[in-house]
Amino acid sequence: ESLPALIGELLAMKVEVIVTAGTPATLAVKKATTTTPLVMIAVGDPVGTGIIPSLSHPGGNITGLTSISPELDGKRLELLREIIPGISHVALLWNSESPLQFIGERRTQAAAEALGMKVLSLGVRDKAGLDKAFADILRERPQALLVLADRLFLHHRERIMEFAARARLPGVHAYRELVEAGGLVSFGPSYEGMHRRAAFFVDRILKGASPGELPAERPATFELVVNLKAAKGLGLTIPRSVLLRATKVIQ
Repeated sequence: ESLPALIGELLAMKVEVIVTAGTPATLAVKKATTTTPLVMIAVGDPVGTGIIPSLSHPGGNITGLTSISPELDGKRLELLREIIPGISHVALLWNSESPLQFIGERRTQAAAEALGMKVLSLGVRDKAGLDKAFADILRERPQALLVLADRLFLHHRERIMEFAARARLPGVHAYRELVEAGGLVSFGPSYEGMHRRAAFFVDRILKGASPGELPAERPATFELVVNLKAAKGLGLTIPRSVLLRATKVIQ
């Protein structure tokens, strides 16, 4: 709600570049200006949401980095099976208010079907939805929990991971913050890396480049975070093949 006022202040200051993180902030700046250069970070689907016409030719005053990487949904399930070879039933937590999450849910369903897994799909939109999802999980008894990348789940990560621990549900999640909050494993783009890469775009723009002529980029680096403390609590042994690929291991 405060975004328009904050953006108005920045534009009144005549800043040379605005940097945004996430889709809502990027859309708000796009609505407010077509002239001030905008570098976006971690936007799920900038083309699908109408922020830019294409990644290779963004045009206008916008460029930056998208967090979209369609193959990750299947890779998280493959990683889960590598850790728990006999797994066949997983719960999937996604935000039913987000069109991007709907796409992620469909991709995960397709990947699970290819791997012979059943998915308990749990679309939620708020805290009350989480309570219902938890009840559904306790009733259906899936063997693991996957949480897609959405700020709703980032905000409630402590609560979600506390439930997962009580229900003894391992999982491979999109955000490393969920693993730092007690989850088992995360695999996804490096948001820290994307923020560092944004400096490249800012530098080019300040040196005279047109944002619309700088191709927007997909994630270049990915991180695999493993929580050995959580694994011990679940009675799991993380395979050496997974540990060797990990970018961070929480003891």
